[in-house]
Amino acid sequence: MPSLLILTYVGFVSLGLPDAVLGVAWPSLRASFGLPQSALGALLVGTGVGYFSSSVAAGKLVDRLGVGKLLALSSGLITVALLGYAATPFWPLLIFCGLITGLGSGAIDAGLNAYAASNFSARHVNWLHACYCAGAALGPLIATAALTTTGSWRSGYAIIGAIMLLLTTAFAVVKGSFRARAAAAEGPQEAPGPGVPLAAALRQRRVWLQIAVFFLYTGLEVMLGQWSFTLNTEARGVAAETAGVWAGAYWGSIGVGRVVLGVVVDRVGADRLLRMATVVALLGTALFAVGPAWPGAAGLMLAGLGLAPIYPTLMSRTPARLGPSTAHAIGLQASAAMVGGAVLPSLGGVLAARVGLPSIGTLALITAAGLWLLHEMLVRSTRPRGTSDGA
Repeated sequence: MPSLLILTYVGFVSLGLPDAVLGVAWPSLRASFGLPQSALGALLVGTGVGYFSSSVAAGKLVDRLGVGKLLALSSGLITVALLGYAATPFWPLLIFCGLITGLGSGAIDAGLNAYAASNFSARHVNWLHACYCAGAALGPLIATAALTTTGSWRSGYAIIGAIMLLLTTAFAVVKGSFRARAAAAEGPQEAPGPGVPLAAALRQRRVWLQIAVFFLYTGLEVMLGQWSFTLNTEARGVAAETAGVWAGAYWGSIGVGRVVLGVVVDRVGADRLLRMATVVALLGTALFAVGPAWPGAAGLMLAGLGLAPIYPTLMSRTPARLGPSTAHAIGLQASAAMVGGAVLPSLGGVLAARVGLPSIGTLALITAAGLWLLHEMLVRSTRPRGTSDGA
């Protein structure tokens, strides 16, 4: 495997590493600052604002800095923010650290995805997203081990910050490799066709359906990842170390699903795979929402497997579904995903504070049902009469 591809894989691992730690740290973090459950929304929104700002500017940043330098600088921002989490004594400063985390993550996410799409095959793009999940699975495990060993949520952030510091140093050393070997990565890519104005793209029902699907997908993925630990420990009586393993295993199930299903997608057909995946995600979320501890954990893993292929496969279907609107649609989809990942988990926090933690399971179930329904509408709107869904 070429060294450049390995560097990109490591970049996706680094992107996922800090993302799911908050789900494990939140109960202890909330207690240390005396916060209500709904306060999680402020931190998620702050992170989302940073993410949105840097992802919008990522194209210009890549042109000016190059992918390698952008990866190193953005990883440095995340490192500073994680160490800030570990050290700050003030809640507003923690929100500011979330903003910095978002700035770094948004630039890495947009820059690496654009680079991967232009230089690597679809198979590797699926597996790169699996590497993100590997990082997201490892983060909660490290945070749980640190929490149970030291009794402090800050130690987990300090350890992951130190790991990110090492990765940042490595990215800084090899930053020139991305530009130097971009042309040789996997051969030239087909140039995009002529597009349409943004206003014309927004007049298409399919564009709005895909935007809504990405909003609900990411909202559900993040909601389950961020709130499962709190729900299990505070409402279902699960030990912290067990709940932390389950939270990590959830992200791991998404990663494993992307590796396995990425191999079979061509055989099964993208639309058929997506339809099956949304049903499995709905069934798993239902089991997590209504079940006690162990059945709920099984539902969480099942939901992860169902969610696994949805994001990368939806992205891969965008050109065929939306044609000249693709360039605008991909940016809108990524933005909708970011907003969904901030808004829906935040709404879960509000409901938890006003109604109780079990309401998060209900919200997740409603979101999963909406995801299935909207995707069915999307498939029906794009399938020519008399054809199957095996595209």
